[in-house]
Amino acid sequence: MALLLREVALRLDQDESELPVETARALDLDPAELSGFRVVRRSIDARKRPLVLRVFTVRFSVADEDALLRRQRRNRRLSREEEIVPVPAKRLAVPLRVLVVGMGPAGLFAAWNLARHGVAVTLLERGRPVEERLSDVERFWTDGCLDERSNVQFGEGGAGTFSDGKLTTRVNHPGIRTILRTLVDCGAPESILVDAKPHVGTDRLRGVLVRFRGELQRLGVDVRFSSRLSGLQVSRGRVVGGLINDADEVSCDALVLAPGHSARDTYAMLSSSGVQLEAKPFALGLRVEHPAVLINRIQYGLDRHPKLPAADYRLAWNDAKSGRGVYSFCMCPGGEVINASSESERLAVNGMSHYRRDSERSNSALVVSVDQRDYGSGVLAGMFYQQRLEERAFKAGGGGYRAPAQNLMAFLGRGQGPLCGDCRPGLTSADLRELLPSDLVDALQQGIVRFDRRMRGFMTAEAVLIGIESRTSAPLRIVRDVSGESLSHPGLYPAGEGAGYAGGIMSAALDGLKAAEQIIKQVGDREVL
Repeated sequence: MALLLREVALRLDQDESELPVETARALDLDPAELSGFRVVRRSIDARKRPLVLRVFTVRFSVADEDALLRRQRRNRRLSREEEIVPVPAKRLAVPLRVLVVGMGPAGLFAAWNLARHGVAVTLLERGRPVEERLSDVERFWTDGCLDERSNVQFGEGGAGTFSDGKLTTRVNHPGIRTILRTLVDCGAPESILVDAKPHVGTDRLRGVLVRFRGELQRLGVDVRFSSRLSGLQVSRGRVVGGLINDADEVSCDALVLAPGHSARDTYAMLSSSGVQLEAKPFALGLRVEHPAVLINRIQYGLDRHPKLPAADYRLAWNDAKSGRGVYSFCMCPGGEVINASSESERLAVNGMSHYRRDSERSNSALVVSVDQRDYGSGVLAGMFYQQRLEERAFKAGGGGYRAPAQNLMAFLGRGQGPLCGDCRPGLTSADLRELLPSDLVDALQQGIVRFDRRMRGFMTAEAVLIGIESRTSAPLRIVRDVSGESLSHPGLYPAGEGAGYAGGIMSAALDGLKAAEQIIKQVGDREVL
């Protein structure tokens, strides 16, 4: 057993090697009395900028832990570490075949969890392996030639492969540690086990995916690329298999469907197959890009510091009159705005960062909540609404997948400024107020003004807006019961962001783990080997 001390702070001029001394001082001990010392959590406190502190939770042991806890009984920062004993996976005695559709976080971790219990897993991905996918995306960003089968949305790793690789989540679940540990075992930096805001970065994530695939294959998973689920096989009211590429049939005892939020043809297939779906609110808007040093200056009171990461932010405002929420989403410090299109003559953008987050510019989505008053009735109405606005964005960019862009001050009607951002294969100057519906434009304009009150300098001619950010989340939900099974189609287990039950890499991966657990539970009461 060991002890934990929270809120151990260091100034920027202090080195982490001073942490044992600071810990001992806080507990009235000699540093030599501490053993097994290590950092278990690290964060930034910039509330009193420019005095920026690095704040740590540390783990250590002492000779007599009980005596120290008695002496420090009023110290709420000190506690005994809770020992977490991992539960080994038990192989099922009963043969079980599961078809997993989608190689985003939900599908990958569902397949991994099932396979380590001895389940025979076939894992399908409509796109290509990450090595081929990277070449396809780079070619699109260079010459504007979109491959609808392999792009930012489709392929190994899902949409998160080309993102900031954020691993933050507000969900408190033991599976989160399992996911992080597994990613580290596959080559992710060990810092994700410690940082309060962990991220991998798109450059590191690609290598992690290759090693994760190797681990799945070692566990016996049959991995198939360029394999699109085009139909469901149903017998006696239960899903018993899937039709692949309109040609091949794969039988199964259960089907985990983790399609990603851009698999619109899959949504249409599910609707025509009678699978119970429901429309859900989502959000859309624009990307905003600022100089990274400007965001650092606002958040830290410093342009940059070698011991500080590129600054991020999280902003939100609710319009009481309209009931709309306006908020920042998927902020990418030191990153770039990317063209995330996946359909012909429809344009969407997103943000991406490398692990070092060392780009000269930072970006974030600025989005507005939308619901049935915007897109009308029908389970696919939100999807059609996204498509119409993406078609507008494509036309506003002048074709060739050039993204429409506007200086932030011009968008607000408060002046002019240069288009100092970038989005490969290129930008086109456009009036974004004509791209979005007027209600959304008004909400965004009001939100930006209020964000500037929170972050003075946010509203600046140095910023550029790029459109359209339309893929924040799924526009519908595949309805499931408390066991994770489709209400209308037993044997079908919707999972992850595309199914309408997650919002990011970690929550989607956790949903995939849980889907696997629910399937295993159905046979788990039987004898295990």
